[in-house]
Order: sequence, then C-alpha cells, then structure tokens
Amino acid sequence: MIYATPEPDPEDQQVLEQIHGFRTDLADVMRVPKRWLGGLRRSMLGRAIQGSNSIEGHEVRLDDAVAALDDEEALSVDERTFAEIRGYRQALGYVLAMAGDAEFELDVSALRGMHFMMLSHDLSKSPGSYRQGAVYVHDEASGQNVYEGPPAEQVPALVAELMDGLGSDGDADPLIRAAMAHLNLVMIHPFRDGNGRMARALQTLVLSRGGIGEPAFSGIEEWLGSNAEDYCRVLAATGDGGWHPDRSAALWVKFNLRAHHIQAQTIARRYLEAGRMWQAFDDVISQFGLPERVADELFDAALGFRIRRSTYVRRAAIEQRTATRDLARLAEVGLLVPVGETKGRHYVMGERLAGLRQVVLEKRVPLVDPYPWMRGRLASVATPVR
Repeated sequence: MIYATPEPDPEDQQVLEQIHGFRTDLADVMRVPKRWLGGLRRSMLGRAIQGSNSIEGHEVRLDDAVAALDDEEALSVDERTFAEIRGYRQALGYVLAMAGDAEFELDVSALRGMHFMMLSHDLSKSPGSYRQGAVYVHDEASGQNVYEGPPAEQVPALVAELMDGLGSDGDADPLIRAAMAHLNLVMIHPFRDGNGRMARALQTLVLSRGGIGEPAFSGIEEWLGSNAEDYCRVLAATGDGGWHPDRSAALWVKFNLRAHHIQAQTIARRYLEAGRMWQAFDDVISQFGLPERVADELFDAALGFRIRRSTYVRRAAIEQRTATRDLARLAEVGLLVPVGETKGRHYVMGERLAGLRQVVLEKRVPLVDPYPWMRGRLASVATPVR
C-alpha cells in the first residue's frame, strides 16, 4: 500500500484551471520563435538543477549549474559538489530525452537506471540499487532522526506498486499524479542516497509525459529550492515521522499546486521581461555599433552569469581573438566588467547593463498566491524533514 491520491476540492479545481490556463498561454507564445527563448530555456534548466541540489545542501551559483549543462568546468564550486550537479544534470538529460519518446516505458528499470545516472560518480552510494537496511532522515539542527522509511524488505514491492500505477494513464490530473509520484518515492526512500533528487526528477518526468509542457518549463525544482523550509515542513506534516501511507496527502497536493501556480506566473513574467531585455539589447547594440552576436552574452550577464571567453567562442562559433575584441568593447562601453587575469578572467554585468536591467524590472508585476493561508499553516509544523 502506498499513499492514495486525494480528490481535489473546489479550491484545488480552481487552481488547477488557472495553472492549465497559464501553461496554455505559455505554449501559444512559445510556438512563435523568439531569439531569447533558447537562453531562457537554458537558464530555466540551470535553475532546476540549482534548486534541487540546494535542498540537499549543495549550494551552487546558477552559472555553475549551467556549466554542467554546457559540459564546461565550474568557476567556483568544489569538485565534489560539481560531481553531484553533473549527476543531476545527467538524470535531467534523461528526462528531456524520454519526455517525448512514445516507446519509452516508465517502469522500475527506468527508475533505477535514472538513479544510476545521477549517482554513478560515487559508487559507494550504490547507484541503481535499493537500500539493504533501515533509512532515517536526520535533522542536523536538533540532532534527531525525524523520519524513518519503510523496512528494506518492503521496498521492491512498494516501488513496483508506484511504477505500475504510473504506467497506466490514470484518472487524476497530471499535475496531481506527478505530485503523488514525488511523495511516494521520497517517502519510500528506496535508495541509500539521492532520494529527494530522484523524487523531484521523477515528478518532472511524469509532468512532461502527461503533456504539461517541456521539462525546462514544467518542473518546480527551482521553486522548491527557494522554499526548502516549507517543502520540508509539508513532508513532515504528511509523513508524521514515518511510513504512514494511510495518512491524507491533501495538504501535499495543495502545496504542489501552489508551487506550480507561482512557478507558472514566474515563467510568464520572465518571458515578458526577456523580450523587453532583448529590445534594450538591440537599442544599445545599434547605439555602439556592436555585433549582434553579443546579445546572448548580455542576456546571460543580466541573469547574473559570469561570462567566459571560452563559452562565447563556442556559442558564437568565432575565433578567440574576435571574442577577445568583442568582450573588450563591451567592457569599454560599460556593459560588462572584467574580473581576474589571464586564464581565470571572466566578465560580469557592468553599470550600463545593470541600468538596462533595472528599467525592465521596475515594470515587474507581483505574483499572486493561490493558497494565501498555506504559509501560516506550515509554520505550525514543528519539525521539518530534510
């Protein structure tokens, strides 16, 4: 027996309709090719990697997460942490590849294979294999174990039940089905390590397979990473310290719908802002007689990326001396600022670019919380589960 899918109440139904409306609108505008869409997609995937790993305590800058996507070296994160990031990137790449594959079967083998991809850099963590003993979630702050998973001998049957259910179409909305896949996997805790990241990646895969949208724009890893305390608290409220699949998952589902609603608003806002930023880039490129190819680098810098000559050379398909000249010119007009010397040199957002960005952000529309009562409710949960 695993956690049962709750029926959405009228409040949930209204939120579901709004989320699907957001997703439909986004899909419509994305059908028209835009120059900034590739950069936006790349940054969203980077934010997903960053968010999911931050919950596990792996703090990483966005451009280092994107470096994993681009198969480049990290600028600041240590080698061990970057290995974890690359592992999640590999699993997410699997999600991207399988999302639209009609022949793909979402079963136990696929799940265990995805876990191997995620943790194959550290064989001591038994990638792809179920745990053989008890598992506990430890709260470092209190020094106590705050969650105990089901006995190891139950794990194969529980995972099989979960994956068999996902293999059928089911009657529940894909957003709810994906949320329940996440909950059940993280509560079963079938692996020695990586259970949280696996649950979040599985949720994104179920979403994309359910037609919600491409993984770059359908997942909520970024939002969960930014709201990790509430994420831990809702798991604590649902699990009550152990494997209790008889408990209601209603609050968990509402929490996920809230995440999707706010994340969808965020994506729509970023899409609008990206268009405004690129218009500003066109103006400043014309003003200073710059090559159009620098727009991608300006966009990344405006997002807070550290711009490397090697990345620019590869993306723009230009020679190193051309890249050096372009970057020097961008620094000369105040759009970028050089940092460091020789091999370690990179460029960050300059004062003129920061000014362009600020003009765009001043028009930002506030986000709407579909469940305004939830933060107060979660604040009453005493012990978060990590």
